[in-house]
Amino acid sequence: MQMSEKREAPDLFMQKEIARLKEANLDWKVHELDGPSQSKTIVDGKKSIVLCSNNYLGLANHPKLKEAAVRAIEEYGAGSGSVRVIAGTMKIHIELERILSEYKGVPDSIVFQSGFAANSGCIQQLVEEGDLIVSDELNHGSIIDGCRLTSAKRVVFKHKDIEDLGRVLDQNASSARRILVITDGVFSMDGDIAPLDKITKVAKNYGAMVYVDDAHGDGVLGENGRGIVNHFKLEGKVDIEMGTFSKAFGVVGGYVAGSHILKQYLMNKVRPYLLSGSHPPAVVGACLAAIRLVQSDPSIVQTLWENTRYFKKGLKDAGFDIGHSETPITPIMCGESSIAQNLAQLAFVGGVFVLPIVFPMVAKGKARIRTIVTSSHSKEELDTALDVFEKGGKKLGLI
Repeated sequence: MQMSEKREAPDLFMQKEIARLKEANLDWKVHELDGPSQSKTIVDGKKSIVLCSNNYLGLANHPKLKEAAVRAIEEYGAGSGSVRVIAGTMKIHIELERILSEYKGVPDSIVFQSGFAANSGCIQQLVEEGDLIVSDELNHGSIIDGCRLTSAKRVVFKHKDIEDLGRVLDQNASSARRILVITDGVFSMDGDIAPLDKITKVAKNYGAMVYVDDAHGDGVLGENGRGIVNHFKLEGKVDIEMGTFSKAFGVVGGYVAGSHILKQYLMNKVRPYLLSGSHPPAVVGACLAAIRLVQSDPSIVQTLWENTRYFKKGLKDAGFDIGHSETPITPIMCGESSIAQNLAQLAFVGGVFVLPIVFPMVAKGKARIRTIVTSSHSKEELDTALDVFEKGGKKLGLI
């Protein structure tokens, strides 16, 4: 059979889309780090202060995590060789889930390959046809994808708007067999915190399950970085607490924390758990070391918040609009995409690595530079960055 004359070459649609993205300056350019993820490293061949990493606690290159990773390799090998439910569950995997559960103050937990795998795999198993998902309009893409994989009815409520959450539930709850209310804990573009205490109260009035994605709250909010549930003192009131090891804990992996029955259910139903190879021992060892380090040294989280307050004040004093941030994620609002892109380029020339966040990642007219400070940034590095931003902001007419 010959290809139809009207049919495009197999990769022509890809070529067209990449050309469109490049013409709109919306294509991603991958930056190369020649060195570890830390406050200052080599980016695209240039020594740079890094202010766009999610390495909140500066643990990605911490000696204790590296030592733990090496020890795990020596004891358990380089890889697991299997999925968790066949031959891929080693003693070290079970130990990580035990320590994680203690840290989060819950009966049990289950670890996945990534936070994205946790959301996309778990959400679709918690609801089905005849059920209802109620989701914050600014929830992460992994939540959106997880919701799309279900047959449940999906309704969004206005960002952090408790009154609108109540309205949506009023209008839709009566016809639903099961309800899942889901929200990010910390929203990654604006750095604001979900009012989880109020969300939980409203949701429970309708008998709904509450699911919080605390990827950006882990290691940041709560006592010793225990997260948003601890921050609001909601232990035992949030049904599903999802998080990640790839940000504040400096490694990689996702998890869900909750009840014993939740873990048993997910480990029997979630495809990324059942059908993907388990974490290599080095990853598990480093994750364990990260949790133990944060538990034993409260100063790491305290330093993060000291740096956060210092940097926010510096940006405000310079005259920048930093939006509604409540966390170490601090946007420098630029408005037009071109201004954000130009400010990022000026910053890089000045020795500061940040990225412009533009449409479609944020709404048109809401472009920004997203800065993230860490525990490992020195005051000197933050002062240098503030000076670079102030000069760039004045040059572009932002301040």
